[in-house]
Amino acid sequence: MFLRKKKMSNKNHSKNNFDIQFVTASISTTLVLILLGCAILTVLTAQHLSVFMKENFTLSIYLESSAKKTEIYKFQKQLNAKDFVHSTHYISKEDALKEQTKLMGTDPSDFLGTNPFNSTIELHLKSEFANPERVKTIQKNLLENKLVDEVSYSDEVMDLLNNNFKRISFILLLLASMLGLISFALINNMIRLTIYSQRSLIHTMKLVGASWGFIRRPFLIRNFWIGFLSALLANGFLLAAVHTIFSLEPQLKMIITTETILIVVGSIFLFGLLITFLCAYVSISKYLRMKSSTLYYV
Repeated sequence: MFLRKKKMSNKNHSKNNFDIQFVTASISTTLVLILLGCAILTVLTAQHLSVFMKENFTLSIYLESSAKKTEIYKFQKQLNAKDFVHSTHYISKEDALKEQTKLMGTDPSDFLGTNPFNSTIELHLKSEFANPERVKTIQKNLLENKLVDEVSYSDEVMDLLNNNFKRISFILLLLASMLGLISFALINNMIRLTIYSQRSLIHTMKLVGASWGFIRRPFLIRNFWIGFLSALLANGFLLAAVHTIFSLEPQLKMIITTETILIVVGSIFLFGLLITFLCAYVSISKYLRMKSSTLYYV
């Protein structure tokens, strides 16, 4: 009777240890996946921000004062059909005068005797065309039109969009890669330690004739559920964080898109399931190949 109670006590103690290891492994993996998800979200957001900024880069097309509205509307329609144009916005002489009067507090036409402003078209390029070489070519082509008097844009903004954003994107990509490797190492070590504590059980099952597939199965299933639960918790945390950010700054929805969020969620699930499963498979295989003489020297 005493031996029976002792066996039951050992069995319950082993089960409790197993449950504690499951919870600990899930929490640790969740924290690592949150870190990885933040890195992926940052990189994708930086790319979308670059595209957003480039598509809001403006070429100001100043039209000849003699240009008629019908000619201007026709010209604007032609521009909208161009492959490099994201959008255009027409500002008439009258609208330009009203805007400047509001900014200056006085009407320039009162002391000049005439409206000094020309009609303009603000042209926003598609992101892939917002680089110095293509912009200069587009500027040259626009100036060939008889309705166009001048085409201007900011060289400083162009330099910022192309050079600085490239550097920032490269740094973020490098950091994300490093975090990915660190995440892999942390999850791998955690799983190896968990399986290491069960090495005697693995060896015992080998001695009684259990196949390698039979021995692997419970460990792989367990780590699959650790990966799934951790990915679920990590995605829940990140989605809650993004929702909070949107409630504080709704305009960020234009940069952190639904597509970006889906990619992050999918990446976390894929990484969480794949890495826990593969690390468990490799670690178990190591102890299955190990001889009993070296089992306690690792």
